[in-house]
Amino acid sequence: MDHLAELKEFARLHARGQGIGDRQVAAVLPRIANDEPGHPASWARVWTGEADRLAVAGRPLDACRHYALARFPYHGDDVRRRAQDNCVRTFDDWRRRRGVERLVLDHPDGTVACWASGLDSRRRRPLLLVMGGIVSVKEQWAPLLPRLARLGWAAVVAEMPGVGENTLRYHADSWRLLPFLMDELAGRARVTDTSVLGLSFSGHLALRAAAEDPRIRSVHTVGAPVAGFFDDPDWWPRVPRITVATLRRLTGAPDDDALRALLADFPLGPDVLGAVDIPVGYVVSSRDEIIPPTERQLLGATLPRVRFKEFDDVHGSPAHLGAMRKWLIASLLRARLTRRLGGHRALPATGAGRRRGVSGGGATGAAGAGVTGVSGAAHGGATGVADRSRAVGAGAPGPSGAAHPSGSGAAGLADAVPRQPRRSPVE
Repeated sequence: MDHLAELKEFARLHARGQGIGDRQVAAVLPRIANDEPGHPASWARVWTGEADRLAVAGRPLDACRHYALARFPYHGDDVRRRAQDNCVRTFDDWRRRRGVERLVLDHPDGTVACWASGLDSRRRRPLLLVMGGIVSVKEQWAPLLPRLARLGWAAVVAEMPGVGENTLRYHADSWRLLPFLMDELAGRARVTDTSVLGLSFSGHLALRAAAEDPRIRSVHTVGAPVAGFFDDPDWWPRVPRITVATLRRLTGAPDDDALRALLADFPLGPDVLGAVDIPVGYVVSSRDEIIPPTERQLLGATLPRVRFKEFDDVHGSPAHLGAMRKWLIASLLRARLTRRLGGHRALPATGAGRRRGVSGGGATGAAGAGVTGVSGAAHGGATGVADRSRAVGAGAPGPSGAAHPSGSGAAGLADAVPRQPRRSPVE
């Protein structure tokens, strides 16, 4: 499959994930003839034109979704960079009356921007960190924030290193971004009770971080790479070229050989995964063209408390978005209910540190009780979980809410977004 054909195939999947109808996509794709930067019939120019039209019509969220497609898979040329800026700007227009807050955090290696809802220094709620994969910007997930806040979370949507507004470089230690976010949000969320909804490659970061940081109490992911994606030479030739090109962009690798050398440090082995003794929910796509089936086998053999949900679909299960969202939210609520019933390990007084360094005579029993408790809670509280998950169900936008957090990053918070769309060059 050539580059443009891959782009169009991915567009159908990511557009559906954002709530853009198949008819809308079918009306746009025939007008795209190439991916030459600046060409009137190019990928970025055609999608940007659609987004501009929606922005002028007063439909900022729809415009945002189209700008997200225009910058896909990453903002590597001038038109895509303008689309990235306008994706942020139009979401900013939409969110202002919906209790969604913008955070800009100063990280030692760059800048991390987030959207948030439910943060409150006086009434700190459990923290839910949401992060997409290597091609999905935070604006694709941020419309869920008000609903997640209504379900009782302090919810924050961030991006992977190198994606969207995140200026960090993606490398094997990028999992440290999650503890950084927890540290920054500690004054306005109950970070000692953190759940991570990490989609695709950010699920890999979440699993790695959970092995080290006991503040992470559950991980929920869709098609996360674990080991085989990074080090299986037989699988790698099957990986879509767009995925490879995007990884090169995020890591800074000059060529494919350098990328493979960098990725050799990414696999999670049984020693790391065995330390993730918390509930993990993992959505498997049986026809996943990116993630090898060996990842599920490894997780099933090493994670003490993993639950799987399989859909007959390609990566991200875009044809099953409603069912997938409901399962993920139910998985989050099940894990939260289990903790309330006592089926989890107590945290050390500091709330931080290496998970493998946490000791206690009841650790094994607590893990076992957690599994039993999950099952019992799911049956005993099924109605409540189903009702709550419906609140974020089929009507919620899919993949692809107020003061500043205290801590070292507080001074770096800003509401700095470009206010007007940057026009595309006219031929």
